[in-house]
Formats: sequence, structure tokens, C-alpha cells
Amino acid sequence: MASSLLYSITIRSLLLLLLHLSSLSIYLAAKHNQHGYHRHRSHSHSPTSNQRLHQAYIALQAWRRVIYSDPNNFTTNWVGPDVCSYKGIYCAASIDDPKVSVVAGIDLNFADIAGFLPIELGLLTDLALVHLNSNRFCGIIPQTLTNLSLLYELDLSNNRFVGPFPSVVLSLPMLNYLDLRYNEFEGPLPPQLFQKKIDAIFVNNNRFTSAVPAFLGGTSASVVVIANNNLEGCLPPSIANSADSLEELLLINTSLTGCLPPEVGYLYKLKVLDVSYNKIVGPIPYSLSGLAHLEQLNLAHNLMTGIVPQGVCILPNLANFTFSYNFFCEEEGICMNLTSKGIKYDDRRNCLPEKPFQRSQKECNDTLEHPVDCFEQCCEGSAGGGAFGRATPFAPALVPVATPLLPPSLSPSFP
Repeated sequence: MASSLLYSITIRSLLLLLLHLSSLSIYLAAKHNQHGYHRHRSHSHSPTSNQRLHQAYIALQAWRRVIYSDPNNFTTNWVGPDVCSYKGIYCAASIDDPKVSVVAGIDLNFADIAGFLPIELGLLTDLALVHLNSNRFCGIIPQTLTNLSLLYELDLSNNRFVGPFPSVVLSLPMLNYLDLRYNEFEGPLPPQLFQKKIDAIFVNNNRFTSAVPAFLGGTSASVVVIANNNLEGCLPPSIANSADSLEELLLINTSLTGCLPPEVGYLYKLKVLDVSYNKIVGPIPYSLSGLAHLEQLNLAHNLMTGIVPQGVCILPNLANFTFSYNFFCEEEGICMNLTSKGIKYDDRRNCLPEKPFQRSQKECNDTLEHPVDCFEQCCEGSAGGGAFGRATPFAPALVPVATPLLPPSLSPSFP
């Protein structure tokens, strides 16, 4: 489902791009028939008379000079002023003059190119989409990209970029899809990222640190994936502020502590919730029983206790429920037989009587003798503070193997 979800996000974002940038419709069609489109550009001015294509030529030639490895010869034809014929470069009519061709998109997905991004890329001011996933680009993101005021999708995933969060993306007024997965970015995630009007945020599998941002609850995104970073702290109750937008929230292996706030149950559009491989304590909030659209719920590899509530198990769209490697002591009602509902589940390594593959009695007693009262806890470490949750008094969970979350190889690429 994860890969199909990402494809649906991109399809939706492309449709929105068509609505907001109607003059780029030729480009969106061209990605399905690039060769024919490059041969037929009756509306285009010649590169020599088109200043914007000339600027694009300067930028792309500067880029070619800092490409140090291209084993698939992807950029071999990046020669001469006709940039619209370059492989991976897509031209379309300008939004301010349909008679003028501009470079509207770049797709170098899976090209295995090594190099870095030169400052001259800021000359490509008509770009709407940049897809560079699965290459070996390194270094930092140039600040000159702030000139790309029409950029709608930016996919830099699965490369070797470094440095702090690339603040330049915060200045892009039309950015709707941001994918920074599988790089080496580090430091805190800026509050402005979650205050920005954007549909999808993928920042998983980097080196981001600091506390879980309290402003996470202010996001208008439908998909937020922060997994496999070291954020720490608690999931803030302010997450409820994203109820009108959030459909997928993945916080796998982010060192979350404290209890799950009942406000998670206010996210009425939520389809996927994955907080596995953390140090979350306390019970499953019964408010989750109201998530009628929920399809996947993963609470595995935490320190949660109490009962598995029937209200969650009877959710109408639930297809996968994983709560293994916790300390749950009872499954309520139909939760004892989820197979009868056609739900894939995993309840191993808990404290469930009469179920196989459970923890030892000693393990269970050592934890269950110290119940957690979520109402008396205050969250330590979360940015912005607030009364909720605290660092667990129990031994930390085993460090999991890095979760291969939605690999960039599944990200869409133009043919």
C-alpha cells in the first residue's frame, strides 16, 4: 500500500499543478511522450533568441561541469544550446507568455549520477518539478534555489546531501511536495516546515535531532513521514490541530517517549499511523476507536501496557494491526480473533494469557507492577513544552535495525 499511496500523492499533486499552472499542461503531457514532444515545439522560440532558454543553457552547462560520474551516460547529449532536447529536461510554454518555451521540469531519477548542485541552478526560474531521486549528488543545497518561485515538487531523496535542513525550501511559495528521504541532513527540523502550506513531507532516514516539534500539529500536510531520525520527546497533543488534513503519520524509530495523547483520536482522516520502534508507554487511547478511515496501525516495539480495546479492533477499514513487542495483558472481545475479521495482525511478545510467543512471566511482572498514569506525566524534551507524557522509567527498548521505509526507488519517475 505504501508505494501506491506515494503514487497517488504524486498523481494528485500533478493534477493540482495542472490547475494552478495551466500553461504547463503541455509539459505534463510531454512526460508521457518526451521524444515526440521534443521534436514538435512549434510554439517555441529558438534557443538563440529565447533568453530564458539561454539562461537554462548556462545553468545546465554549469551543472554538467560538476557531474563527476555518469555511468549510464544520462547527460551525454547535454551538448549545444537546444536544452529542450537534453535527456531528463522537459520544456513547456511559459505561464506568462505561451509563445515562449521554458525549462519546466527536470527528471534525473535513478540516473546514478555523482556530483553536486551548482549555484547556477537558480537561473532555472521556470522550474515546476525537480526529481533527482536515487543518485549520488552530495554537498549542500544552494541558496540560489530560492529563485524557483514556481517549484511545486522537489524530490532530492536517496542522495548524499549534507548540512542542516535546507532552509531554502521554506522560501518556495508554491512547493507542495517535499522529499528529502535517505540523505545526511542533520540538526533540528524548523518550525516553519510544519507551518508551510504543503501536502507531503518526507524527511525520514536522515540525521535530524532535537525534540519532537510541538508545532507538528500545525501542519496542513496529508502525509508526514519523519521516521528513522533521533527526535526524542512526546507526540504533542497539538497534533489534533491537523485533523482536517493529516492522513498518514509515520514516526518509526524517532525515540518517542511518554504516552500517546488521546488527541490522536481526533485525526478523523487518518489512514496510517505508525509509531513503532520507540519508547512509548501507557495504554492505547480509546479515542483511536473513532478513526473510521484507519487502515494500518503499528504500535510494535514500544513499552505500552493495558488492554487492546475492542473499539480499535472493529474499526471498519482496519486491515493491518501490529502491536507486538509491548506489554499488553488483555485483548478485548474480537481482538482475540482478528483473523475472523480478515485483519492481518501481530500480537507476539506481549503478556497475553493463552497466546503463544509471549514474554516470560518475570518480564511481564517487572513492568506491570509499575503502571503508568498518563494524566500525571509531563513531557520531557518536547519542543514547546506542555503537560503530557514523560521519559519512561523503564529500560530503553532495543535499538532496531533501520526500517526501510518507503524506499525512494518506489518514487515515481517520468518515463
